[in-house]
Amino acid sequence: MKRKAIGLLSGGLDSSLATKIILDLGFEVIALNLKTPFCCCDTKEKCWSESVTQKFNIPLKRIYGGQDYLEIVKNPKHGYGKNLNPCLDCRIFLFKKAKELMEDIDADFIFTGEVLGERPMSQRLSAMKLIEKESDLKGKVLRPLSAKLLEPTLAEKKGIVDREKLLSIQGRSRKPQMALAKSYQIEDYPCPAGGCLLTDKNFASRLKESFEHGEDSLRSVFLLKIGRHFRLPTKAKVIAGRNQKENESLLSLSLPLELKFTVEGYKSTYVLLLGEPTLENQTLAAKICARYCDEKDLKALTVKIWSDSPAEYQKMEVSPLKESLLSNMRV
Repeated sequence: MKRKAIGLLSGGLDSSLATKIILDLGFEVIALNLKTPFCCCDTKEKCWSESVTQKFNIPLKRIYGGQDYLEIVKNPKHGYGKNLNPCLDCRIFLFKKAKELMEDIDADFIFTGEVLGERPMSQRLSAMKLIEKESDLKGKVLRPLSAKLLEPTLAEKKGIVDREKLLSIQGRSRKPQMALAKSYQIEDYPCPAGGCLLTDKNFASRLKESFEHGEDSLRSVFLLKIGRHFRLPTKAKVIAGRNQKENESLLSLSLPLELKFTVEGYKSTYVLLLGEPTLENQTLAAKICARYCDEKDLKALTVKIWSDSPAEYQKMEVSPLKESLLSNMRV
């Protein structure tokens, strides 16, 4: 029987190369991928990790980070990166899950595509040691791309892995990996920008503002990914869809008692009101809805307002909100 190894697979170039190296060493590889509410691959037809596992014909086990992961994002033990990315805590979370799987299937070690010095927060030597320590995986994590620059793992010391067949890549340049990919005939891989919304400055700012107003559920996160967001003076929030797909998403994510808005008689956005349905909030939401109607230059528009439970609606005639007022509320 082949010895087993757990590969932490993002689907990027580094983890793909690491997987190829371990496969060439004769191991049975089980790929492990973490999917969180902040993954950018939601809009793609297929995640990169799925493409890689299909190419190498290896099984893929996916971990879904839910409310437990969201708590880590809110209060990371080891702080944030440049934006709202808790990279160290995220790696510890994933490594702990990998350890559970390793023990369940009696695998020999875990491997990653990490490159020493490539990422400033999580791929420093001290950070790597910290992650291993807090995951209770000291000596059990192999990094094939940089292994010769690191202390030998238990698998190497036992002769399970031939250290001479591992590499010594380090730093932020991608040229060694690209040359290796060419030799392996790996051509289709994503750019190194990363697949996590928490590293995006605009999304991180929006998420932080949401946390500050107590909007910290998974639904809140999914809503942050779509539409234009506005914080009203009363602290309620209005979300306006930018296209038909976002309009449909707003309706599907809305709760039965929450009010929805759209302009009658013209092509219009859909708007969702989060917060108390006071007359002030309804009026502002209706005016924002009118602002994003195709006929926003009209002095007055009729906005339909409805909820699903009870299933009833009303109408309100309003003028579109002026841009000067709108900009002060934009999140």
